[in-house]
Amino acid sequence: MKNNKLTNILLTLSFIVLIFGSGYKIGEYKSRFTSLQPTTYKQRNINFDLFWETWNKLQESYVDQKKVDPKKMYLGAIKGMVASIEDPYTFFLTPEENKQTKDDLGGKFEGIGAQLGLKNNRIIIIAPLKKSPAEVSGVKPGDFINKVDGVTTSNWTLTQAVSKIRGPKNTKVKLTLERNNKEFDVVIVRQQIIVSSVELSYEKNIAVLKVNQFGDNTNDEWNKAVQEVAGKWSNKQVSGLVLDVRDNPGGYLDSSVYLASEFLPLGKLVVKQEATLYGNKEYRVSRIGVLKEIPLVVLINKGSASASEILAGALRDHARAQLIGEKSFGKGSVQEALDLKEGAGLHVTVAKWVLPNGDWINSKGIEPKIKVINEIKEGNTITKEVDKQLEKAIELLTK
Repeated sequence: MKNNKLTNILLTLSFIVLIFGSGYKIGEYKSRFTSLQPTTYKQRNINFDLFWETWNKLQESYVDQKKVDPKKMYLGAIKGMVASIEDPYTFFLTPEENKQTKDDLGGKFEGIGAQLGLKNNRIIIIAPLKKSPAEVSGVKPGDFINKVDGVTTSNWTLTQAVSKIRGPKNTKVKLTLERNNKEFDVVIVRQQIIVSSVELSYEKNIAVLKVNQFGDNTNDEWNKAVQEVAGKWSNKQVSGLVLDVRDNPGGYLDSSVYLASEFLPLGKLVVKQEATLYGNKEYRVSRIGVLKEIPLVVLINKGSASASEILAGALRDHARAQLIGEKSFGKGSVQEALDLKEGAGLHVTVAKWVLPNGDWINSKGIEPKIKVINEIKEGNTITKEVDKQLEKAIELLTK
């Protein structure tokens, strides 16, 4: 067994092409690599005759034999078996899905590296990532994507756009862009994209730390950003901090504890895990943070899940920060992630986690102290100019 990591991630949809792609990801999980030997299989008194009869009939009788793929049938049967548990966070991953899950947490993807949005129901470039294939090819913020490989994007959802634009490294995609009412084509060669999980910006004299997920590189990226903020705080160049975990689906539980430790005293409880099989475990602050005094506001919304809720909830329970925004998702269970043969994976619910005040937020979410709804016109996505939640946070910190 190696790489034992508790994670806490809910696969949600994000719109950085080949970055967060189209996925519905995981709940909290502990990664464990194991090889299941035949001797470990438990014998069950189940007659599989019906299974094989169905298999054979399907192969023999289905009208379109091109669709009868034994490998897909085999993997689909396993998916169905796991789904019979009727737990949305216990599921089987095909080798391709398992690889994508790991890539997501590692912040590595293959695509063009551009953040997409909607404006008046049209697909628009929010921003290309720095040094990405999109930026190198001349794609600019505000460009509309009218076609992808010659197919119109009219009435496309963001999910559709992401699925069509992303693709394997070194393959090409042709985008028909519109800029200043003029159309032109751009051919982009997809490459591996490495995405930052922590982004630092400033609004007036307020630092804004946006945490996109709790992945492999989050702690290192966090440390770098925090050192800059701490320096500006000590020099009185900033007067407060907004910690933005909106639309953050989660990630490694240990990472959420690490970030919470930046603001809380040594020994404070961050989260408690309760499990019948593994036993209970408390996660407490075990390091000296450098932002214990800075005024703090945390932004949450319905896309804030799992590890995001642990971080926000712990800061709330210890009266370290005010929460602004919308009620969070409500994901409070723990999954163990197992690597199986052929590169497949299995995620199994093994425990639940509770906040320092004893609150189990599963299916309930966390209510912010100050509720602010970003009302966006249908067919558009949020921009800084219409971000009422961020606006309220800055207003609170600059009073």
